[in-house]
Amino acid sequence: MHHPPTGEHRLLRFATAGIDVHHHTALPEQEPVSRAELDALHAHCVALFALLDTHTSTTRPSAPAEADHLHAARVRVWQTCEALHGAYHRAPRADGRRPTREACALRLPEGAPDMAICQRHTSTAGRVRRIATPSELRGTPTASSRI
Repeated sequence: MHHPPTGEHRLLRFATAGIDVHHHTALPEQEPVSRAELDALHAHCVALFALLDTHTSTTRPSAPAEADHLHAARVRVWQTCEALHGAYHRAPRADGRRPTREACALRLPEGAPDMAICQRHTSTAGRVRRIATPSELRGTPTASSRI
């Protein structure tokens, strides 16, 4: 029997619908993704990571096998956050300048407001280091590994 969504489930459905509407109506054709879009996607994925983190923690005591799957999803969402953070720093700035390869390699801060994504990423990375092993995080997809 299908039950109508309630409470937080309804909010998740609204969030999903919002992303779907954005995807179909708000994206300009033939334009590369902007830094603002990458920042918003990163914020969304960090929020999804936090939600999965909470669900994993509360599920583990009563359903450890299910929690293992949630943990794997949480790690993959973190890998997505990493990729979006990297894409952000390689995307053109508002003035059209692209960061140099050297600046990207050194991960040099770019100053406000560009630091907001870095602060969000760094604070989440601290949680990731506490809940995931290095071997779980290895093999993170990068721009060089195409699907």
